[in-house]
Amino acid sequence: MKNKIELLAPAGDLEKLKIAVLYGADAVYIGGEELSLRAKAKNFTFEEMGEGVKFAHDRGKKVYVACNVFAHNYDFKNMEEYFKKLNDINVDAVIVSDAGVFSVAKEIIPNIDIHISTQANNTNYKSALFWHKLGAKRIVTARELSINEISDISENIPKEIEIESFVHGAMCISYSGRCLLSNYMSARDANKGECSHPCRWKYALVESKRPGEYMPIEEDNRGTYIFNSKDLCMIEHIPDLVNTGVMSFKIEGRMKTSYYVGTVVKAYREAIDDYFKDILLYESKKKYYVDELKKASYRGFTTGFYYGKPGADEQIYTSSSYIRNYDFIGMVKEYDETEKTALIEQRNKFIKGCNAEILRQKGNNFMQKIEFIKDENGNEINEAPHAQQLVTIKVNESVKPFDMLRIRIK
Repeated sequence: MKNKIELLAPAGDLEKLKIAVLYGADAVYIGGEELSLRAKAKNFTFEEMGEGVKFAHDRGKKVYVACNVFAHNYDFKNMEEYFKKLNDINVDAVIVSDAGVFSVAKEIIPNIDIHISTQANNTNYKSALFWHKLGAKRIVTARELSINEISDISENIPKEIEIESFVHGAMCISYSGRCLLSNYMSARDANKGECSHPCRWKYALVESKRPGEYMPIEEDNRGTYIFNSKDLCMIEHIPDLVNTGVMSFKIEGRMKTSYYVGTVVKAYREAIDDYFKDILLYESKKKYYVDELKKASYRGFTTGFYYGKPGADEQIYTSSSYIRNYDFIGMVKEYDETEKTALIEQRNKFIKGCNAEILRQKGNNFMQKIEFIKDENGNEINEAPHAQQLVTIKVNESVKPFDMLRIRIK
């Protein structure tokens, strides 16, 4: 009997949480306004967190809260009260890195599961056993581990210790995120959630005795973005991941858009379900899964460290920007079955006559020509240029709130 796989999705705000749940995530991980390592994400107020937890629980899904800061003394001032509020909201788990934070969580919220963050550098079974003996429920493996190393961990720990591993998203150039480039270059602390990603900037070499003489850093004339990693993508290797004993597949991206979350979650949901239904079906659809993922922004794909240390081909030398083939143009708010019209909240400009693809939460997507666009007063307009503008369009097939519209741009 194969172990059940949890699909774990990121949620940087309440809308993204709802998108992740509706598009197929079994659980989501979020950050509150304290103790989280994503300072630039909108993060959740307690009120929003409570609404999000209810939304998820009503649909049989779970919510984990990142409390993975490496704490300084001042971080403990309000920590007990913060954890008590998380308990009142009924979150399913907290994700921690720091031993001091762990000790407070264990004391104040003993009935809430504790997951050990990848930031804690979980690279071996001895550390997994250490955290388990203290009361941790789950270990999130470091991204620098191979398939074989994760299998070794799984074989040397009790079955009740859950293993979670990243399967998709941006890769950091530094071991488990331990990086000082951002601190040094922009005075923004990467280990406080404020990373400015200088690893993706363009660099040149300057010799100390030749100030002002900039020499390009090149590899076979491919470019100069020497630290810019491709994105992790393991959707074509689900059987290998399942066989390691990993039970939670984690998607990176609390800073990503709602469209990105929906697109990636749906692709992995379909791939996992197809694999457990029929491995031949899964194998036959690999190109389809990857093509769907490429409809969200990405930097090229790599399998990271899963099959050995990344080489030169795992880096992008020509650019620091994403590949973007589609624009997310709108989200469905309402649908009128009688009139076959949908109320759309605009997210990027679109025009009358364009062909849009409807990204459904479940089932097949479909193409829809935008035959007309009406504003809130019922007047026909030729385009929807304003952010979050509400417009009505013809949609021939039934759609639901939070279905999304996209158009191909390349």
